[in-house]
Amino acid sequence: MSYYSRKQKIIIADTTLADAKRVQSKLLQTGFSDFEFATSNEDIYKIIRENRPIIDDIILLIANDNLPDIHYNQLIPSLYHPNGDFNIPLLILKSPEKLDRIAQNFENCNLSYVLTCDCSTTELQIALEFLIKLKSEYDLRQKQQKQLSTELAERKIIDAKLKYLVNHDELTGLYNRSYLEQGIRLSLNKYYKQNFKQDSFLLFIDLDRFSLINELEGYNVGDRLLTETIIIIRKTLNNRGLFARIGSDEFCLYLENYPATEARSISEVIRKALDSFRFISGEATYSITASIGIGSVKSLPTMLHPHELISLSRQACCMAKANGRNMIWEFNSTDYFIKERHRDLFWAPVIRDALINNDFYLVFQPVVSLSDGAISHYEVLIRLRGITGLEINPSEFIMAGERMGLIHGIDIWVIEKAIEFLAELPTEFSDVCLSINLSGLAFLNEALLPFIKQKLELSWVRAERITFEITETAAVDNFETSRNMINQIRALGCRFALDDFGAGFCSFNYLKMFPVDYVKIDGQFIKNLTSNQTDRLLVKAMHDIARELGKKTIAEFVETAETLQILREIGITYGQGHYFGMPSPIILKHGLFKFESPIAKCDDKM
Repeated sequence: MSYYSRKQKIIIADTTLADAKRVQSKLLQTGFSDFEFATSNEDIYKIIRENRPIIDDIILLIANDNLPDIHYNQLIPSLYHPNGDFNIPLLILKSPEKLDRIAQNFENCNLSYVLTCDCSTTELQIALEFLIKLKSEYDLRQKQQKQLSTELAERKIIDAKLKYLVNHDELTGLYNRSYLEQGIRLSLNKYYKQNFKQDSFLLFIDLDRFSLINELEGYNVGDRLLTETIIIIRKTLNNRGLFARIGSDEFCLYLENYPATEARSISEVIRKALDSFRFISGEATYSITASIGIGSVKSLPTMLHPHELISLSRQACCMAKANGRNMIWEFNSTDYFIKERHRDLFWAPVIRDALINNDFYLVFQPVVSLSDGAISHYEVLIRLRGITGLEINPSEFIMAGERMGLIHGIDIWVIEKAIEFLAELPTEFSDVCLSINLSGLAFLNEALLPFIKQKLELSWVRAERITFEITETAAVDNFETSRNMINQIRALGCRFALDDFGAGFCSFNYLKMFPVDYVKIDGQFIKNLTSNQTDRLLVKAMHDIARELGKKTIAEFVETAETLQILREIGITYGQGHYFGMPSPIILKHGLFKFESPIAKCDDKM
């Protein structure tokens, strides 16, 4: 009898306690030891009630049919629960003459059995085993049915959740981008097909510096911030518009058939509500602001897809961020930022193809000693060969390369080609030196220093023939990184020049800290040197300080003999500009300078 435990309880209900004890004596032989006795119908109910919390411990009820007040139609529902929570088998002890009547009473009771009152211990044990096994199978079937019902219910919940997530964001409960685009698409169809006159607007809402909170506090706190932010925005909307989350901290509100004034008003209400909100996390309190871009359906002659409207609104939002954040910006195709982004999209594949197909090339402009007219070295300048074969100036593509993450590739290409150029020069040009411009982001490239070192070692080019130039503003923006990198590159034997000196506001303060060999005075001070006394004073001051610090000076944009004369009087070391020579793919050895010495030309005019 392994399918039940002998420690489980059996209720014996008989007309007298003595009769119940006689039944017990037979059961003791089967191994059961826990019994409760009842001599009335009420006693049976009382025992069941008292054992309700652990009713599964009752394994059987044995009742004598002679019990005076027993009513099976009331008793059976108390023993049997339709959901399978509990089932107590019923064994009836009867007199033979009542057999047929009792059988009819138990037609609807699956867990019942009938024996005569004078049955043997063996007969009782067989009946007991049968009922308990039946109970075990019945309980298992009920358990499986409940499990199946639970699985079906869970499946329905999962299906409902999946249907919900098709159109909603799980974290915030807002509509997702897919549903937003469906709504905009339907609106655009009505707008164009039914010739609606009323405009519609999309508000692109981006939380300012949300990523900082994620970094400082963790994603859980960031999620809490998002949910609290959504509550605030929803309160301001009063169910107006189609509100959706399309990114980590990016939301869109589509206002169909709204006037421009109301779209702007709603944007301002949202902005102010977030601006006055304070988010508390532990002991920290954060101010939350949002940049909002507004795009109009009328912004373009025809919109074929919702993403066009989303793109316009996002561009306007980027303008809001670029102009100080926590503000509203309406899309305007003439905005510089938008034009800049379009240029970046144009130049990115052009730059990639140029790096792959070697469409870049180098030109060289001489840097001339103002004392004797000899060429000191050449500045390396990059050019791009356009589709038509025309030369494209770096001012067209360098900034796009920096914004699109391609500038490191350009830096490496220029360095590689410049060193290869020196390595391939004939022996009589072994004293030619080059100055190579580095981008403002060059020192953020960890591969730069190892690459320069390896290239010099493999090419056998002397490091002192190379001077690297970096602009003053770029060096100051990353002061410590720049100074450390300059020291490491100079340790290889290379020289350094600080380009566009004077363009920044702290030039003299930083000049003493940068270990550079040359100072290139910004061209804006040289262009008007002949007519602007202030520029003369500033150039002289820059030269005097650089000289005292042991650095040589280079003047850019030298274009006239008059400018040259002033620079010589000041004592500037070197000059560079169209007066000495245009950038060219060909270099001239010092003794082979093609034109008359610029110093001599200057002296002739004195």
